[in-house]
Amino acid sequence: MTQPPERPQADPAAAGVPTCYRHPDRETWIRCQRCDKPICPDCMRDAAVGFQCPDCVKQANKGSRQNRALYGGERSVDPRLTTYVIIGLNALVWLAITATGGSRSRLVELLALRPNGYCAPGDGFVYDLTHPLCTTPGVREAAGVADGAWWQLMTSVFTHVEIWHLALNMLAVFILGPMLEGIVGRTRFLAVYLVSGLASSSLVMWLSFEYGATVGASGAIFGILGALLVAARKARLNAQWLVQNLVLGVVITVVGWRFISWQGHLGGFLGGVAAAAIIAYAPQARRSLVQWVGLGALAVVLVVLAVVRAMSLA
Repeated sequence: MTQPPERPQADPAAAGVPTCYRHPDRETWIRCQRCDKPICPDCMRDAAVGFQCPDCVKQANKGSRQNRALYGGERSVDPRLTTYVIIGLNALVWLAITATGGSRSRLVELLALRPNGYCAPGDGFVYDLTHPLCTTPGVREAAGVADGAWWQLMTSVFTHVEIWHLALNMLAVFILGPMLEGIVGRTRFLAVYLVSGLASSSLVMWLSFEYGATVGASGAIFGILGALLVAARKARLNAQWLVQNLVLGVVITVVGWRFISWQGHLGGFLGGVAAAAIIAYAPQARRSLVQWVGLGALAVVLVVLAVVRAMSLA
């Protein structure tokens, strides 16, 4: 038995009937209220007046205030992500140091912040790298910022030798980091963290023993705490818990001042306060421009301070 030939289906577009811009096989007489593109029922999105297409809704959400952080930054989908990356970097550096000798690792000499380099000839004295005895074969040398090891201003912030030091600092980052990122957004949080670390290193350059080595993220952590205090004050939030943590940090620093870099803690705190003030008090007109120019200028000032100190030691 012969089957009758199938009747060809008419193409709605060819017949002049509007079709959904996302589903060309579906007829529709509904159009987006913003761009006037035809949309089918599956693509309709409720709007204040009529319906909009998914593209217009997505575009509107990008510019809406609900996707902006408190001071103009883009709101993080997961405010813990940057904190996890920071913790991961610190852990990787610690693993590398541990695997290559711990406190005797060459990596410690390369990454730790040392205002001035030294050599240890073995006679119980430490000499500047320019000392004639430093050319003796077998002498252990450790370069400092004054010798051109500028990277130490930042690498020291990610360097830990003891596991307890790493654990305590990363616990603080884990608690405080997502709070600040949730307020200012990811890029501004990272900027505050790095500027605080740089401020910590700059004050260490000026106030610490020139041949001493400084490591740890404590300065950047104090910077986060200072930034949270500024943000809380600007938003008129209860900052009692933050003040309590700051007092605890100060007490620990004072009690252990012989082994803890109070210079790094103070520098990091001041750097975090300054960076957060630039972000929080920037005028709404051209807010992003003012914030990033201000943060860049602050970083330049901190680098210049470190350079001036290094030149005086060289």
